[in-house]
Amino acid sequence: MSLRGLDDRVRLFGELDGNLTHLERGAGVVLHVDGDEVVVAGETGRVAIASAALETLIKAARSGSDVSALDVELALRAARDGLESESAEGTLATTRRGRPVRPRTPGQRALVEAAAERTLVFAIGPAGTGKTFLAVVLALAALRAGRVQRIVLSRPAVEAGEKLGFLPGDLQEKVDPYLRPLFDALGEILEPQAITRAVERGQIEVAPLAYMRGRTLADAFIVLDEAQNTTNEQMKMFLTRIGAGSRMLVCGDVTQIDLPSAVESGLVAAQRLFAGVPETSIVELTEVDVVRHPLIRRIIEAYARGKL
Repeated sequence: MSLRGLDDRVRLFGELDGNLTHLERGAGVVLHVDGDEVVVAGETGRVAIASAALETLIKAARSGSDVSALDVELALRAARDGLESESAEGTLATTRRGRPVRPRTPGQRALVEAAAERTLVFAIGPAGTGKTFLAVVLALAALRAGRVQRIVLSRPAVEAGEKLGFLPGDLQEKVDPYLRPLFDALGEILEPQAITRAVERGQIEVAPLAYMRGRTLADAFIVLDEAQNTTNEQMKMFLTRIGAGSRMLVCGDVTQIDLPSAVESGLVAAQRLFAGVPETSIVELTEVDVVRHPLIRRIIEAYARGKL
């Protein structure tokens, strides 16, 4: 595998060549760097997997990305599954640390494509699949390209085993923790001052779901996060806020519903009701699409086996 054209090999190899070690262990091969070439030795099938993964990682490094252990695992997973290697094209944004943001799994690519083609998209999948982060990145990309005039980000204020009334402070201070993940996603791309200015100018709004009632949201990219914690009535209310020139992306994980057991999740109902409806798309992500940390995929699989 040729390294010609790669100016900074540290981006590929990692600190103390840690990425190469991770690739060797993950694929069960031996890697040796000889000048501008990486020689892969081992069983034929393992060599093919390692070579395909290495090609993906070299492309990422040449595009300016610092390759991480997670990137190595994702590249190996794609190679094992016989998937097309991820290219350096299709960058959606750049993080504050200078890392290009692009879809990294089949499910993420399906989500990006659906968001480009459909007015209403449901992204349903487990924790760690990047639903919220990708939704925010897509919203920012639409705003920067002038396709929308503002971004509206919302979440239901439903407790995960905790009570809102026990939190200190006034109503706004009580609600802020529910909205913090959305601000965290914005903060991966924008400086805090830029977020503040955009909020003051009305280009970005982050608000609880209850604040959406009675509004018409035109020329906006609208994101609803944690949608599994909406009731049917709340989901209907939210979906009917969409106005002319707007797009809507609804994210949630139907395995983490915090509603009372007798209350049907609005996301579960929407998944059933909107299958095949024109101008809508339902993208289902799985543990294969987990990108947050390799351990999360194993956690999800363990709970699935235990049926908890």
